[in-house]
Amino acid sequence: MNTTIASLVELLSEQKLLAASANLTDAALATPVTGADCDSRVPCQGHVFICKGQAFKPAYLQTALGKGAVAYLCDEERAPELAKAAPDVPALVATDLRRAMALVSAESFGHPDRELTVIGITGTKGKSTVSYLLRSILDGLDPQHPAAVMGSIDTFDGIENEESHNTTPESPDLWRHLANARKSGLRYVDMEVSSQALKYDRVDYLDLDVACFLNIGRDHISPVEHPDFVDYFQSKLRIFDQAKVAVVNLDCDNVQTVLERAKRCERMATFSASSDTADVYATDIKSSFGEVEFCAHAPSWSGTVRLGMPGLFNVDNALAAIAICESVGIGKDAIVDPLYTARVPGRMELLTTPDRKVTALVDYAHNKLSYQRFFPSVKEEFPGYRVIAVFGAPGGKAYERRTELPQEAAKWSDHIIYTEEDPAHDPVAEICQQMADATPEGTSYEVILDREEAIRRAVDLGYEGEGPAILCLLAKGDETRQHEGDLFVPCRTDGEIFQEAVQQHAVK
Repeated sequence: MNTTIASLVELLSEQKLLAASANLTDAALATPVTGADCDSRVPCQGHVFICKGQAFKPAYLQTALGKGAVAYLCDEERAPELAKAAPDVPALVATDLRRAMALVSAESFGHPDRELTVIGITGTKGKSTVSYLLRSILDGLDPQHPAAVMGSIDTFDGIENEESHNTTPESPDLWRHLANARKSGLRYVDMEVSSQALKYDRVDYLDLDVACFLNIGRDHISPVEHPDFVDYFQSKLRIFDQAKVAVVNLDCDNVQTVLERAKRCERMATFSASSDTADVYATDIKSSFGEVEFCAHAPSWSGTVRLGMPGLFNVDNALAAIAICESVGIGKDAIVDPLYTARVPGRMELLTTPDRKVTALVDYAHNKLSYQRFFPSVKEEFPGYRVIAVFGAPGGKAYERRTELPQEAAKWSDHIIYTEEDPAHDPVAEICQQMADATPEGTSYEVILDREEAIRRAVDLGYEGEGPAILCLLAKGDETRQHEGDLFVPCRTDGEIFQEAVQQHAVK
């Protein structure tokens, strides 16, 4: 059925999301609706424009109308102002703007999820890696129609291909990407689902074929994210409320609570790197320089799996991908080779030098749980290497990292360099000082505010000391932007800086 303004009014009323409306003449009600937007720079002909955000200005609505928007959706507080700014435009006023935005977006784009296989992945750590491992498998099924991807690194839908701004997009963007995937003839959607997306209804009305729950740890707790761990955990668990199949890591903390919520799905599959009671599990795990190997056991097959990247914790991530594949009927022949060739930008990216005197590991590890997995694996896989860690903490959110990260890194590092990492509106010096204050007594550390200078210093320290050194360049991964103030300032990747510093050292 084609969507019209009238059908949107009916749906919003049924869901008790319509507080009021205006300018709904017979002609207006019959107007076809083909999509929704909340960014005035992108509206298309026939779309509903959603007026949201603290920085919203009525001029944005005027711009959207000039680009073909046929109606607008707003909350009750903003309605009087917009009625004056656009007195003759069809208006829908929501009781709950976020839920209404999700519903209007899904219906306006014609619910493309019903013609796609949508896989959602959530967890405190590992979402991007599992997504990329799965992407490698799905792309191999039909190279002419690769998987659509939405995640913290990049977004691809068959039409748009760009660096991501949010782990999970706002609902109008989410549904546009799904519609693009359908239009492009893609079959699978491989997406990361953040706690913020679940809490703030970005993925409401989305039908997930599979919901994968990787793990849970304390993170994203701040006045602008989650007020406490309970809120964070409960937000994550909402992913099971809209999925057919639940895939659960039996090794995650609070697993009984996770399993209980997962029972809301029609089916469940479990995975574990340590227990053969799971549906998908691993045995005979071993690693060598830059690779991990294990024997995978799944209901439909068993066999050797090799990963072309370091990190023993990536066994968990590979098992998650295998369990997801089992849930949608993808077998061994389509899984094993893609898992070996899969690469994740900025995740356990191993950068070597000819003599291996200095090696870098570039990774997005940025919270306590990821550090608890990352550093023990580094120590086991690179025995005898001095560990030099370079990292910071973000501004304006996740304040606990400024205490937790130094304490975790100090357990494993021979030297720590605190530096900038998306400071936003917080002074870099203040963030680094708080981390320095939390550093356990006796730990070798220094503060270098400029990230490029910090990485060059780490390279010099690596060459100056005795024996080989592994430089752990953490949190920024493959990112090319630094969040400073209200801006995202272009920056070079940690890998590029490392390689240049190695070359400069060679000519000194």
